[in-house]
Amino acid sequence: MAPPANERPNSTGPPDRQRLRLLERFFSTEPAITTTAFEPDSYEPRLLRAQVDTDRYPPAVSRARIDVRWFESGDFSFHYLETRTDERWECRWDRHPNAHNSRLHFHRPPNADEVRDLACQSIHPIDVASTVLAAIDERIERCWEERG
Repeated sequence: MAPPANERPNSTGPPDRQRLRLLERFFSTEPAITTTAFEPDSYEPRLLRAQVDTDRYPPAVSRARIDVRWFESGDFSFHYLETRTDERWECRWDRHPNAHNSRLHFHRPPNADEVRDLACQSIHPIDVASTVLAAIDERIERCWEERG
């Protein structure tokens, strides 16, 4: 998916409601996702929140979710947050104008502070969502291994 030709280089543009609804339909078919919700509402979605099934995690993980923003410019943000009793683990796949890295980049866990450029074969919403879900599956496996 290529960004629109009239894309302004320093703007993400308005939310892309059609792509957010496409991603909601995709997540609703994924067994790892228990619920989805739009914010502020389904009539004018700006954010898609997908709850990850915490039954897949060791007991120390109390909540996990993906917050998705998609813009008409083709920019996006997939923010994964995992909550434990006393800590939060997070990372983010982003495509947007910024001063810290290339437009397409990844905020590394555990606190999303460190950033590296990211290469993707495709930035179609379903391809990006599939990449994020695959990374979450790997994270869940590591959680069980670290549990000992």
